[in-house]
Amino acid sequence: MISAHLLAELTVFILAVFVGFEVISKVPTTLHTPLMSATNAIHGIVLVGAILVAGQADTPFAGIGGAIVGFFLVLLASLNVFGGYTVTERMLAMFKPRRPAPKPPADGAQ
Repeated sequence: MISAHLLAELTVFILAVFVGFEVISKVPTTLHTPLMSATNAIHGIVLVGAILVAGQADTPFAGIGGAIVGFFLVLLASLNVFGGYTVTERMLAMFKPRRPAPKPPADGAQ
């Protein structure tokens, strides 16, 4: 049997998925880069939280197991943050003006 607490948590999760999808799908394409930058800042907070939880959590994986799980969580959060910043940098590079190609010398000499 599913408990009432688990059912409430699943309901909130499913509603959050629908609301998130609707909000993101309504964002104009010109705002995607600033939105990515803002979410990267939020993921930085997630990384700090992962470090704190990994350092202070009292888990059934006591000893080296807890350290391994904590390291794995911090690694995943770090990949998320750095990957997000890489994507944002590439998106911003699309808006930079391109440099014109250098023209060859007029006299034909190299």
